[in-house]
Amino acid sequence: MTITNGYEQSDREERLDILNLPSLEERAKEIIPTGGFGYITEGSEYEWTLRENTEAFDKVQIVPRILTNVSNPSTTTQLFGIDLSMPIIMAPAAAQGLAHARGELATAEGMAAAGTIMSQSTYGTTTITETAEAGKGAPQFFQLYMSKDWEINKKWLDEAVEAGVKAIIMTVDSMQGGYREADIKNKFQFPLPMGNLASIADGTGEGKGISEIYAAAAQVILPEDIKRVADYTNLPVIVKGVQDPDDAETAIQAGAAGIWVSNHGGRQLNGGPASFDTLKGIAEQVNKRVPVIFDSGIRRGSHVFKAIASGADVVALARPVIYGLALGGAQGTQSVMEHLNHELKIVMQLAGTQTVEDIKNAKIIRP
Repeated sequence: MTITNGYEQSDREERLDILNLPSLEERAKEIIPTGGFGYITEGSEYEWTLRENTEAFDKVQIVPRILTNVSNPSTTTQLFGIDLSMPIIMAPAAAQGLAHARGELATAEGMAAAGTIMSQSTYGTTTITETAEAGKGAPQFFQLYMSKDWEINKKWLDEAVEAGVKAIIMTVDSMQGGYREADIKNKFQFPLPMGNLASIADGTGEGKGISEIYAAAAQVILPEDIKRVADYTNLPVIVKGVQDPDDAETAIQAGAAGIWVSNHGGRQLNGGPASFDTLKGIAEQVNKRVPVIFDSGIRRGSHVFKAIASGADVVALARPVIYGLALGGAQGTQSVMEHLNHELKIVMQLAGTQTVEDIKNAKIIRP
């Protein structure tokens, strides 16, 4: 155990024996301090949308196909020309030092070892450059929480481009944080500095609550901001937080190179739909013009399969990876991704699908 500013951080480094991803939460709860654990796990208000995110997958059924000669399914795929070992990537998640002393550095190493993409958060414990270096050349994305100050945005984007990130994720559903009761009950404030905030006049982020952090971010993001970021970086811009087909169309018309379907893991608007319930309509609107990334509620290989069969090109997850980080560092995060991919391969074989492209044409039933 490492203690930083009075906060206890795991320093474990080991492969994990995983029964399933949901079981990791209780194991991680024994390691992560109460305030940090509440911040990581919580949804907004009474967490109906958080729960519905996972339960929504039970409304859709996979039709198993037989006599298909599928014996060793392949989960390899591509995203923006990047070769991936699996159609599963890391979603951006803030303040990973809450789970482990090495935070994002360990996660970056784990994602690289798993052969997939690490998505950095603006509010990471470590800087863009540090996290990129930990990945040793493996593909990474950078998620931008736009500041009200364009000069600050430029500084972060310049560093991201210099660090070699492959795309910018513009999170557009978080101009204000959701009403998160665990943080209020625990009187939670970030005990650790945030690397990308430490170098700007707004301060380190240490000693602030999430509402104070969001208060420094842009309260209004408009379609023209997508083009502005794309033109400035010459990188693909993925718009994250899309829950409506009309918004997906607006984003594409504004220059989005990817659509990320997400409700922020149920952490923003409680009472909004499960992210999975919105996916099919958004994918139909996008109509393969740009990649569709999906997150919120993925916990099983069957969930990955159902999301791809409903129009996603790849899926993303964060909380289970953070639990794996607390329990096993870089090797723990790698274990999480590889276990989920193992489950996916079993589902693929039972459903008679050889490749990720086959999953996109699989038969599913929506009773």
